[in-house]
Amino acid sequence: MSFYSKFSEYYERVFPFREEVWQFLKGYAGSPGNALLDVGCGPGHYCGRFASEGFSALGIDLDEAMIAEAQQRYPEAKFRCLDMRRVDEAEGQFDCIWSIGNVMAHLPGDELALFLSKIHALLKPGGYWIMQVMNWDALAGLTEYDFPVRTIEANGSKATFHRRYSSITHESLQFTFSLRDEDAVLFDETVTLYPIVIDRYLSLHENAGFRCEGMFSDFSGSPLKDVPGTGLVLVFGRG
Repeated sequence: MSFYSKFSEYYERVFPFREEVWQFLKGYAGSPGNALLDVGCGPGHYCGRFASEGFSALGIDLDEAMIAEAQQRYPEAKFRCLDMRRVDEAEGQFDCIWSIGNVMAHLPGDELALFLSKIHALLKPGGYWIMQVMNWDALAGLTEYDFPVRTIEANGSKATFHRRYSSITHESLQFTFSLRDEDAVLFDETVTLYPIVIDRYLSLHENAGFRCEGMFSDFSGSPLKDVPGTGLVLVFGRG
């Protein structure tokens, strides 16, 4: 069982559907009827919303519990339990493909070139590939970083959500996140992530045949920020 499966009962409250994310993606998805692919779809929020708007949406995720929940909640969309390394096994070609929520940080740097070549092959000419990760450049020089603590509802009471990066190097870091109430630790897990600097992301995409169409800090379209804990949203067209 993956750590996301164990966290699934809290996932919706910690990472809810966000209208600004959907609006951003919709700006590149084109017209209803277009084929869309969400790599690392989790519980399927965005595929479900697009399917309800008449798009042909497919979500893939490695986690069986997430896919089962997505299939139950959004029967109009399609979902498959599939490792993103095997994204080429997704059927057909797509007008827009995205991977958000730092999903790509689970992929070691030496596997990125092959992954991007598969994404390029799946994308229709004129289509868009959108990725969101942390802005790893903004963590340069740090060996650890604690995110601001968030408070959410859990089990009928208030709980605090904690996230921390530690053992940060150019090659990898440890990501620890936990959910706690006043009396107990509800969830605690540590996984390895792989930070990639922006220049390398751009170079790898160029080598794969993409052209960069936009670079933002968030889904509101804010300019990139050199502040630890901020995001990186990159939009690419198929060259």
